[in-house]
Amino acid sequence: MALTETDVARDVTTADFTIHYNEAGPADGPAVVLVHGGGPGATGWSNYSPNIETIAAAGFRVVAPDLPGWGASSEVDFVDYEPLDALCQLLDALGIEQAAFVGNSMGGHTSIRMAIERPERVSHLMTMGAPLQLKPFLFGATGPSEGIKIMYAGYTDYTPEAMKRLVEIMVFDIARFATPELCEERSVAASKRPEHLANVAKAGIRGPIPIWADLDRLAEITAPSLLIHGRDDRVVTFEGTLFAAARIPDSRAHIINRCGHWAQLEHADEFNRLVIDFVANN
Repeated sequence: MALTETDVARDVTTADFTIHYNEAGPADGPAVVLVHGGGPGATGWSNYSPNIETIAAAGFRVVAPDLPGWGASSEVDFVDYEPLDALCQLLDALGIEQAAFVGNSMGGHTSIRMAIERPERVSHLMTMGAPLQLKPFLFGATGPSEGIKIMYAGYTDYTPEAMKRLVEIMVFDIARFATPELCEERSVAASKRPEHLANVAKAGIRGPIPIWADLDRLAEITAPSLLIHGRDDRVVTFEGTLFAAARIPDSRAHIINRCGHWAQLEHADEFNRLVIDFVANN
């Protein structure tokens, strides 16, 4: 029987945060931390529900947190919030010295920063649709991408109709993935903590990423890196991943056609195989 969010739900209080997270797999297995994206209603479970059980079954200790400012975790002010501190405090609380970091979108960007600024905590780096502060791939001559505009609108309007627009822009296969059930689920999740979305909206176009990675430091990343991107991503175009792969020394880019911004959901089986193989064999 498939795991449910309730089966794997945990909470921990650190020095600065209360963090809700999902955990599965052997406690003594190599740690894999799944870091969610920044869309309205995003949580560790909503971003990684098709992945947690499979990766855990391969022998890994899988941890998928709701970052502070999201889901059931602490409220934060995105003006001075440092997500790297939250992740390191979570690792410390769980007795994890080093982990493979897997991040989608905002979570991919956060994982890149972890690999640059806290390299001793990162055994492997894997990203899906990670944004970098690049023109024209994210914020071009005409402003934010189509997907970014819809995502930001969702911080103030998270009705099922607004979430339908959000999900449709996130995926390639709209008929399969932009279901009424998923749109309703995202709307309900966002509505549970409206203060989180208000804080992101208050930060403006700089939020939900309060601190951007220094692109000149990509070459400092020593962790083996797998950079995954959907060829049809309308939120963050895949050229940003090619830019990063050209600069991170031990890296490889994996571009998936017929795939939008959520590779881990649209191509879950392929994604799970990639993560398991990459961590096991690098």
